[in-house]
Amino acid sequence: MDRPEFYRFHQGERVLPFAADEYDARLHGLRKRMAEAGVEACVFTSMHNIAYYSGFLYCAFGRPYALVVTPSDSVTISAGIDAAQPWRRCHGDNITYTDWACNNYWRAIRSVTGTEKCIGYEGDHITLVQKALMDEFLQPARTVDIAPATMRQRMHKSPAEIALIREGAAVADVGGYAIRDAIRAGVREIDVAMAGRDAMELEIARRFPEAEYRDTWVWFQSGTNTDGAHNPVTSRALQRGDILSLNTFPMISGYYTALERTMFLAEVDEASLTIWQANVAAHEYGMSLLKPGASCAEVTEKINVFFAERDLLRYRTFGYGHSFGILSHYYGREAGLELREDIDTVLEPGMVISMEPMLTIPDGQPGAGGYREHNILIITEDGNENITGYPYGPEFNVV
Repeated sequence: MDRPEFYRFHQGERVLPFAADEYDARLHGLRKRMAEAGVEACVFTSMHNIAYYSGFLYCAFGRPYALVVTPSDSVTISAGIDAAQPWRRCHGDNITYTDWACNNYWRAIRSVTGTEKCIGYEGDHITLVQKALMDEFLQPARTVDIAPATMRQRMHKSPAEIALIREGAAVADVGGYAIRDAIRAGVREIDVAMAGRDAMELEIARRFPEAEYRDTWVWFQSGTNTDGAHNPVTSRALQRGDILSLNTFPMISGYYTALERTMFLAEVDEASLTIWQANVAAHEYGMSLLKPGASCAEVTEKINVFFAERDLLRYRTFGYGHSFGILSHYYGREAGLELREDIDTVLEPGMVISMEPMLTIPDGQPGAGGYREHNILIITEDGNENITGYPYGPEFNVV
């Protein structure tokens, strides 16, 4: 039986997160960077770049996916198990590769790139195995790590992206209020988390009736489990006086937003209140620093001084914020726009960044637990716009 290495399978109506001209503008910016670097074809393998330039967010399950961009073409490469879904959810062309023979994935890519070209690839994503196969099948004349250039492009949000991020922030607030309503003594972390997640998924479906729904989640932590920002949910039952950490993460077409708040159940002791208020003050101070012309390192140093003056800097656990856009806990992050000492990126209008100071006080000390507040801010021409609406601080969040 003569079975194909790859083919085109296009059916159904195409629905994308953004209009075609949004993707055309992104590809135009990419092609300009390709020309500057002498790159003749890019082979993207990461979820974040494939989604950014095509709209398609793949589900790998151990299979490789790609987006190939040349000066004239943009083609997603997907596995046969997905049938026509990748085409329905991508801008440009789509080729389906089969698993009848090993490495049909690379044969499909080669059909677009040709051989002996200058190939751009993502050095921070492609595996050693796949890089070796790329060299074998495409026989590139030269290779260029295009990932840093694409990251810099993704840092600057278009008006369409900012509009979607606003919607996401509003959905995160909906989840926050649902969580607040679910909190009471005896309820498990998992019960509260499900209430927030369900509320957000319903709200996303209401706002985006033609979207795909996946990957919205909640981390709701209590007691010692608040000590880390990314600690998974457990079945621990809430108790009066517990420190709580609310974290809602709606996902809309690959765009993730977040709301994070410190809370207490019914009452808060004096030592905990002092720590909490100091972190809230750092949060407010930090938001005031996010404006055009400020570098990430400068903002970080000023908040460091603020905490050091209160003998709290030793309890800081990570940087003070990061970029928002196409990112998730299992793919992509714009590492060049994080509030850390080693990042010298200067803030510019159109960037979107969080302010999220966190202090972790070890068990056995007064005020033990993890304290974190998180807002999303759009950098404007003369400052920033806070798009997170859910209140922070003791007045609203002693539940």
